[in-house]
Amino acid sequence: MTSQFSVLLRQLRQQAGLTQEELAERSGLSVRTIRRLETGERANPQLDTVRQLSDALKLSPAERARLLAAAGGRVAPDPPGANGIPPESAFERRLADASDDLAHAVGARWEREEELRRIQDPCPLPVRWQLAPDDVMDHWENICRVSPGRSAEPLDLAGHLDEIADVYRRIPSGRLVVLGRAGSGKSVLAVRFVLDLLKTRSRADAVPVVFSLGSWNPTTTGFRDWLAGQLVRDHPGLAASGQDGSTLATALVEAGRILPVLDGFDELAGGLHRAALDALNATTLPLLLTSRRGEYASVAGTDALTAAAAVRLTDLTVTDLVNYLPRTTRKGVRATVWDAILNELHDHPEHPACVNLRTVLTTPLMVGIARAIYSDTAGRDPMELLDTERFDSQYALERHLLGSFIPTVYRDQPGRRRWDPERVRSWLGYLARHLDRLGTHDIAWWQLGSTMRLWRRIVVAGLVAGVAFGFAAGLAAALMGGLGFGTGVVDGFIAGPLDGLAAGLTVGLARGIGIAFGGAAFVPSRVQIRLHGGTRRLGARFIRRFMVGLAGGLALAGGLGLAGVLGIRFWIVGRLGPGAGYGVLFGLVFGPLVGLVWGILARFEAPVDVRTVVSPTDLLRTNRSTVIFESSVLGLVCAAGYGILAGLLHGPRYGLAHGLSYGLVLGLAVWLGVALSLTAWGQWLALSRIWLPLHGRLPWALIAFLDDACQRGVLRQVGAVYQFRHARLQDHLTDVG
Repeated sequence: MTSQFSVLLRQLRQQAGLTQEELAERSGLSVRTIRRLETGERANPQLDTVRQLSDALKLSPAERARLLAAAGGRVAPDPPGANGIPPESAFERRLADASDDLAHAVGARWEREEELRRIQDPCPLPVRWQLAPDDVMDHWENICRVSPGRSAEPLDLAGHLDEIADVYRRIPSGRLVVLGRAGSGKSVLAVRFVLDLLKTRSRADAVPVVFSLGSWNPTTTGFRDWLAGQLVRDHPGLAASGQDGSTLATALVEAGRILPVLDGFDELAGGLHRAALDALNATTLPLLLTSRRGEYASVAGTDALTAAAAVRLTDLTVTDLVNYLPRTTRKGVRATVWDAILNELHDHPEHPACVNLRTVLTTPLMVGIARAIYSDTAGRDPMELLDTERFDSQYALERHLLGSFIPTVYRDQPGRRRWDPERVRSWLGYLARHLDRLGTHDIAWWQLGSTMRLWRRIVVAGLVAGVAFGFAAGLAAALMGGLGFGTGVVDGFIAGPLDGLAAGLTVGLARGIGIAFGGAAFVPSRVQIRLHGGTRRLGARFIRRFMVGLAGGLALAGGLGLAGVLGIRFWIVGRLGPGAGYGVLFGLVFGPLVGLVWGILARFEAPVDVRTVVSPTDLLRTNRSTVIFESSVLGLVCAAGYGILAGLLHGPRYGLAHGLSYGLVLGLAVWLGVALSLTAWGQWLALSRIWLPLHGRLPWALIAFLDDACQRGVLRQVGAVYQFRHARLQDHLTDVG
């Protein structure tokens, strides 16, 4: 079955005068892939595939935009200059291209999320809404944007899930608030809204992007700045320079090319709702906002969101359950496992057990959990939900469903990794409590362990670095001794742990200094190393890095000088000469040297490609590669610097021999020191990969566990972070933990 994309691709290939075989050779794709794309056998091509085809066909920016739009199932836009459309400037074209790339990435992400949530399996639950009461809405005259002196009639905004985009388009102000209780389908509706708008988006339209409001502090960060920051977090390519020194993300927000879909107004930290609403009222940006009714009504009663209409989600009915639940399980000889209990709900609506269960199963969240427990698991009978001796209230039923969800989804399944359900509950409980202490819903890998006391984090970083360096230094010293460089093999293994202690103290000091300059948790770099095309503006990054190196050098000089006065001699420093003076010299030379080289390395850092879709794993991998490269460069520079310094003090032969041996050990120390004490990846390695698993707080295979939790429907990926798929489940795990 042909599609708009297949027809357009074939036209562009023929226009370029290429056969399918020639296009395959140019693009690096297989002939079979080209053929399947042109016949429509392969739908939803990946962004990288479209990019390879565009490069191979040497398409113009306008043709690239048409092909990208067609790949996403959207109407391909007319080229600039056609039908009276004025030509775009170079920067407008760049913004439009970035918007198209972002739209493709956003659409792909939320389509995958719908699949994981099984929204369409076998059919969506009926999410419906009605117009909200007037006391949570602005004047209809403001909503309808009528001129002063004119009146406006209320709009008919009632509808169901598939109509959300059409209902939104009826609102002249482009502002809509969706209210509903926990689990009522607000997030599902937000995702459907995004996907439906993207289907009909043209090149000039804004890109709908979901933002989780729980991470916003309106008292410290402006709304537009926060939007730009979230875009950069989830799409690092948008950190590229725009105009006037701002980022491409900022330019998109300021140009009105982003339609914010603000999910979870109720998830803002306590006391921030009024400030957040005031900040939103200070802008005229079109938006869609979701919230529980209580949190929004508490501030909207005095001043609602300006020019915003509001709707409230309605409860599911017994008829909805009858039409949905039996279709989610295999049919037996005569009936499904749901038939008996649904008949009870229908025939005895006033029975206390039926009242309790009917009240619980009025939200898509609880119906989805009940489905997972009883439809997807053999041998479970939902009739137990009517046992009033076990469940004497709706709260007891909710606790049972929430408590049974984790053991159910982590039961043994063919082809899936096995996890101990009890340990899983403990690990998830730790994550839930971690989020509760931070006041956020975002599980950011670089923040794990950041709720530990500062002194403990410093000790852990120093301990990990000290043990690793002590072992490596002892091994290297023994090896050098065996080769006849003046240190005995036994002496090397004795000296290694002592130098490991020095390395641990240094890393701990550097960690404390880094926190003083960078905050409680280091933010991962969203750059890649490029020998050409890096940033030309060093500025604040160079100064910050140099100051960290300088401060670390001064602290190291003082510490080594004091150690020398006390008669403590460290192996590497001692090879330069005896006495406290050499320790002071060592610190004063190598601290600023590390800061200088680290600052210069910023010149070779460039934002990743705008078209890159970032997951937590992608960001971790990129950050790790950057840290390893930069730390290795620093280590090699320090190794060379040690040899030069030794040569200046004791002659070229001594410098060459000891620079080769002891300098490399010093390089290892610098590598460990920078990586573990001054980077987000280092904090992750020391705390999340070693310390927390060692104490049973988290699993050793943490990323595999988090990704698997997404596949099981417990977590979800939102850009570069994870979140619990249901805030109600997170609250339950926090309480029971």
